[in-house]
Amino acid sequence: MFLIGQYDSPFVRRVAIALRLYGLPFEHKPWSTFGDADKIAPYNPLRRVPTLVLDSGEALIESASILDSLDELVGPETAMMAERGDLRRRQLRICALGSGLADKAVSLIYERVLRKDQLALWVERCEAQIGGVLSMLEREREAIATLYWFGDRIGHADIMVACALRFTGEAHPALFDARYPALQAHAARCEALPPFQEILQRLDPPKG
Repeated sequence: MFLIGQYDSPFVRRVAIALRLYGLPFEHKPWSTFGDADKIAPYNPLRRVPTLVLDSGEALIESASILDSLDELVGPETAMMAERGDLRRRQLRICALGSGLADKAVSLIYERVLRKDQLALWVERCEAQIGGVLSMLEREREAIATLYWFGDRIGHADIMVACALRFTGEAHPALFDARYPALQAHAARCEALPPFQEILQRLDPPKG
């Protein structure tokens, strides 16, 4: 199977790291949604990444759906997400917050770089959403004594948050800074792991 997308995307990166942690071999096709859209389209007409193409030729899209399929493939004992119940709901909530953080950080890049006349209200809204998520995650992570968010074993929530934090810090360094020491420690712990160090592409956003 092969994974389409560049590793500076937090969504592509979370899937690639999960694949590596699961020990699932894959080929990486670092196609850009802008420069390589025509290559992506036959597999995903939305021309979005990540897209994971299985050996059967079936293409999986959207990072959460891809990871759900991978969890089913490796089985509940190995999966980095609970199969059901309260724990699963809590894990999904943190994943959603991390995903939303990354999404708003991406939107803010587009607004600042791609729009000639920035809409100040939209910029302020994105910044408020990013700050609100960071503050909530900081409070919750600070109260957790375990190595990772839900225990001593890394999970999808940890990966999503760490990938979102790296992206936000590189894209908008003024928004993710020393105000969030618990999140900085969480990110550093994850980034020290071999799969995080291997699956890495520094963001170099165009200048607006």
